[in-house]
Amino acid sequence: MSFTVAIIGRPNVGKSTLFNRLVGKRLALVDDTPGVTRDRREGEGRIADLRFKVIDTAGLEDVRDHSLEARMRAQTDRALDDSDVALLLIDARAGLTPLDEHFADWLRARRTPTLLVANKCEGRGGEAGLLEAYALGLGEPIPISAEHGEGMTELYDALEPFAPERLEEASEGEESGQDDRPDRPLSLAIVGRPNTGKSTLVNRLLGEERMLTGPEAGITRDAIAVSWTFRGREIRLVDTAGLRRKARITERLEGLSAADTLRAIRFAETVVLLVDARAPMEKQDLTIARWIVEEGRALLIGLNKWDLIEDPRASLAAAEDRLETSLPQVRGVPLVPFSALTGQGLGKLLPAALKTYDLWGKRVGTGPLNRWLGEAEARHPPPMAGGRRIRLRYITQAKGRPPTFVLFVSRPKDLPDSYLRYLTNDLRETFGFPGVPVRLLPRKGKNPYSSK
Repeated sequence: MSFTVAIIGRPNVGKSTLFNRLVGKRLALVDDTPGVTRDRREGEGRIADLRFKVIDTAGLEDVRDHSLEARMRAQTDRALDDSDVALLLIDARAGLTPLDEHFADWLRARRTPTLLVANKCEGRGGEAGLLEAYALGLGEPIPISAEHGEGMTELYDALEPFAPERLEEASEGEESGQDDRPDRPLSLAIVGRPNTGKSTLVNRLLGEERMLTGPEAGITRDAIAVSWTFRGREIRLVDTAGLRRKARITERLEGLSAADTLRAIRFAETVVLLVDARAPMEKQDLTIARWIVEEGRALLIGLNKWDLIEDPRASLAAAEDRLETSLPQVRGVPLVPFSALTGQGLGKLLPAALKTYDLWGKRVGTGPLNRWLGEAEARHPPPMAGGRRIRLRYITQAKGRPPTFVLFVSRPKDLPDSYLRYLTNDLRETFGFPGVPVRLLPRKGKNPYSSK
């Protein structure tokens, strides 16, 4: 991106709506509740041929203590320091408030250039607030409607001088083939129950206080993606909101956060399920693990807060036994014990994640697969159906990510699920797919004499 734009403003003026408008996707959670955004979120913004990095920030509060609001304010400070230009967003329909005036004074004292943007100017409801905005002393306000996309031309004209160079349009071929690039970033999502240390882990990996952390449960609301490099490999780290049991979700905003986390799982490639080592693999942990497996993502389990465990060997054995019993569909899933707070054992996490990702994309040749099929059938033949034995004809790997195999059989509808599980588990153990969801799809074998 050629330059960076930070969206600044008090709570509930439409910052996340403008962010979504500029990036062209609904990446940030939007709700009428003030203070939805807490962590700063980054995206690739675009207005016509003007491209830039855009940062969505938490609503500004005039606090400087050790509260959650103060920590949110500190995140906004960092976003402003990292930006080439700031957009101070006000709500034109609500008119100027003392908080708008306070932060306009604060921004004037900063080195980052500031553009005044009056949101919600559709119709005549925002005319009075637009005129009042001149009193902030930040120049002529730019009237827009982030929700309806009005005023983007004026915003383009205001941002254009900050672009040091104009990036050429990407060709359709480049865009369509982006997902097939071998050097594309690995998408790694960190998920788990509330207060297991997901944001602390991301901060420890990045080496900076990038995410809001604290003793309060449920601080993270959005799924926040951060680009990072590990041993020369580009990684897109995604910090997510904690997932509680569905029956415990009573607020609409928490429901939106949970949906955003599930969306992050669907778009991830490798997922680290973070659990509290003091109470590992509880029912909700297993439920989340099943969601990850059903989505076909590569799974890795991180046992956090390992520095608080008195008997590490017994705790690790208990977690492994629980997984073996309750999650047999991904036998051999890696368990990595560590402490995100102290960094103890953390050096094993990323190598394990990269290894699991490689297994997730592993392919097996058709020859070895069919030799294995013959041996598996000889050890345990398929059952009879209607007085006739089901014949296993042929197997091939259709795709990777996750490894998906097609098994051609004489009567696929009569093949019991128990026999499919036997074949799947044996295939996983034979060809080395520990912790990776393996899909085995029975299909009707083609009769070579059907056309004669």
